[in-house]
Amino acid sequence: MQFKSHSEQLLQDGFTVISNIYTDGEADEIITAINNNNSQSDTFRRTEGLFAIRQFLKEFPDLKETLFNDNLRKVVQQLFGDSYFVVKSIYFDKPQMSNWYVAWHQDLTISVKDKAEITGFGPWTKKQGQYAVQPPLEVLENIYTVRIHLDDTDGNNGALKVIPGTHLKKVYRPEALGKDIEQEITCNVPKGGIMIMKPLIMHSSSRTTNKKQRRVIHIEFSSMHLPEALQWAEKDCFQ
Repeated sequence: MQFKSHSEQLLQDGFTVISNIYTDGEADEIITAINNNNSQSDTFRRTEGLFAIRQFLKEFPDLKETLFNDNLRKVVQQLFGDSYFVVKSIYFDKPQMSNWYVAWHQDLTISVKDKAEITGFGPWTKKQGQYAVQPPLEVLENIYTVRIHLDDTDGNNGALKVIPGTHLKKVYRPEALGKDIEQEITCNVPKGGIMIMKPLIMHSSSRTTNKKQRRVIHIEFSSMHLPEALQWAEKDCFQ
């Protein structure tokens, strides 16, 4: 696999979609493992409109070999580089009857093990026992997010919409989008494919209208080491 065109799109537009990273069998293996897990852990959040699992790789260590198959390893090596490691993982299931949407936003926080008052890091939040903090800009710019799609996904079941190039505008509010909103693109991703994005790209997702699931595993990679008092919540050198 060669990914030069994807590398160029990622640099210029802030996102790219790559098909056929996983076979249907591999995707189904992941789905089965999730469906068979009845954990009551604090990292699991189940409601009628959302099923989410924080620290996914810690909850499902047996899936690492499947998730980090040869195809994904080649993607990470060629597009990110040899020094990147996992720093965050979340599973999102937007059920068939989900009627919620996500407004335009950038991903501005990282997950860390413990809270520490350090200049340039803040504000802080804590959800389901997990600390999150907004880091300095250079930390956010270093991150790549890989979204593994376990279902065929389009605008009818909550595919992400993005505004190309907005990752280059640093941190800014959605109200400043102006006419940029006219450039939005819906990122259709087939089952077994991945979407790669920079956290600073402005993105959103619509309500589900076709009663089909949208199951995604969101994995963030970085090559940066945090100040000594802070540790990535899920640092995992997957190579």
